[in-house]
Amino acid sequence: MPFEVGTFFILFFSAIGIGFAASLLGLGGGVFMTPLLLLGGFVATQPEAAGTSIVGVVFTGLSASIAYFRRRAIDFRIGLLFMPSALAGVVLGTWIVGIANPSWLTIAFGVFLLYPMVMMLAGKTPKELKPIAKGETSRVRFVLLIVLLGFVAGIVTKLFGIGGGTVFVPSLVMFLGFDIVTAVATSLFVMVPTALVGSVTSWLQGTLHLQLALPLVLGIVIGAQLGPRFGRRIPRKRIRQLFGLVLLYAAINMILKGLR
Repeated sequence: MPFEVGTFFILFFSAIGIGFAASLLGLGGGVFMTPLLLLGGFVATQPEAAGTSIVGVVFTGLSASIAYFRRRAIDFRIGLLFMPSALAGVVLGTWIVGIANPSWLTIAFGVFLLYPMVMMLAGKTPKELKPIAKGETSRVRFVLLIVLLGFVAGIVTKLFGIGGGTVFVPSLVMFLGFDIVTAVATSLFVMVPTALVGSVTSWLQGTLHLQLALPLVLGIVIGAQLGPRFGRRIPRKRIRQLFGLVLLYAAINMILKGLR
């Protein structure tokens, strides 16, 4: 795909908005980047959109992980338990991408978007869910749940080009009773190597377009810095509801596109 200056700037400024929104909403930018690339006609198939979007997830996770590391908020023990199964999930996701009909992956992503969309329209994010776990969790059940969550998050990361936080964070908070800050920080820590491996496999499969990923990465980094500075006076609930409508639009169009 040839380099086009117009495309670069469209994606760059769009990514600034995505980074701004992601920093305020507490969600990874992948839920916006993948629909942008596919519905905007920048790529032809959902695997290409996901494979390109996932590069932005690497840098988002790395930047945020450094900040949380300085705050000593990352639970490295849990993070290292997550990583093997998360990476295995990426490998399985790579195999699925290689054999699955791209139209079905487009529909699957559209359906997946309904989850954060419902949360946002309610004025919340998955990170604000309250714990529902009661009593102590046995060590065996705890480890099995960690392995399962990592596996699912790895598959989601590869298939949809988003961070595994939409799986990790609410599960850690709701089912294991983790503190929200620790859950978010640990999720971001696991996201970096998971998304990195996903990016490499996407490159090998030919679904990663670096000329599209570059403006996305640059824009997201800038937007993520602007969000906390200029978004303090904006009601968070209204912002979430607005972007919930955006996700609703994206979800419907992704599903319709996959059905054509």
